[in-house]
Amino acid sequence: MHRAREHTATQTRERRQRLAHEAARLMAEGGIQDFHQARRKAATRLGIHDEASLPRNVEIEQALREHQRLFAGTRQADALRTLRMAAVPALEFLQPFAPRLVGPVLEGTADAHSPVHLHLHEDDADAVPRFLEEHGIPAQPRSRRLRWDRTRVIDVPVWGFSADGVSFELLVLPYDALRQAPLSPVDDRPMQRASLAQLRGLLAAG
Repeated sequence: MHRAREHTATQTRERRQRLAHEAARLMAEGGIQDFHQARRKAATRLGIHDEASLPRNVEIEQALREHQRLFAGTRQADALRTLRMAAVPALEFLQPFAPRLVGPVLEGTADAHSPVHLHLHEDDADAVPRFLEEHGIPAQPRSRRLRWDRTRVIDVPVWGFSADGVSFELLVLPYDALRQAPLSPVDDRPMQRASLAQLRGLLAAG
């Protein structure tokens, strides 16, 4: 009985690893940005549907980093630096809203398909679109759900636009979010964030 349980557990671990690597491949090669979408698509492709075999987001991210290291090499590193460089003038421009760089561009898993995600902090929901309009920047509105903390999920406005071939997504959060970042979809911990000064330091460090 014990040996049978061990065998089952080993099979489940192997399926999780296969699914994590397939989801990572889909994200790296197919331009999928959403962990849930990549996981479900990988499960369909591999014909694995039991919940115990579905990898967590953090497992997929680890597999994505490995895939990029093995197959993308300097190409991914160059794309990442390009996106980080593009984030510098965006953070300068958006200084009235205490902007912070977040997401794959900061964390190092972004590639040429990735948008630059910025958190803006403003209690007046109309201030950001008004600011963009005043500066002649056409932006498309949408919304996104974020985990504010362990018990609350909030919908926040998002403004998307492109500049010089780079896509930007501006998530508008209450000003209080400067003190406590929303939770990361990867590991359920407060999101990593970088100010303009911190991003410049990151670029200078290579």
